Amino acid sequence: MSSEPRFVFDTNVIVSALLLKQSIARQALDKAIQQGQLLISHATVEALNDVLRRKGFEKYVTEEERVEFLTAFVRDGALVDITERVTACHDPKDNKFLELAVNGEAMCIVSGDEDLLVLHPFRGRAIMTPRQFLDSLVESTG
Repeated sequence: MSSEPRFVFDTNVIVSALLLKQSIARQALDKAIQQGQLLISHATVEALNDVLRRKGFEKYVTEEERVEFLTAFVRDGALVDITERVTACHDPKDNKFLELAVNGEAMCIVSGDEDLLVLHPFRGRAIMTPRQFLDSLVESTG
């Protein structure tokens, strides 16, 4: 396992980062990439791809931009093999982020989803909003 910090970002935060270049979500994603490793799994990449392919998305970003973003995200992410299943979340679709964090030994999960945020901390891992994530990095370096 790598010694650099490992982070899990949920789909909504990643999509916000893509759509809103100056957003807190984008700042958090950029900071995570600079300071550690983003973890990905087949399930989280598939979920992101499904969202990016939804009809109507072309109003916000071109197909080329979406493909470039997803390609870079997968290229730069650390793929984690999910061997331990987790069924702790009220919304079963969110369990994939908990599984990724546990199997990938993530430091934290960054999410705006209340179904995940209420589980903080989960097995010793913080679950925080993008703003809380940025604030925690400032506190740990300042």
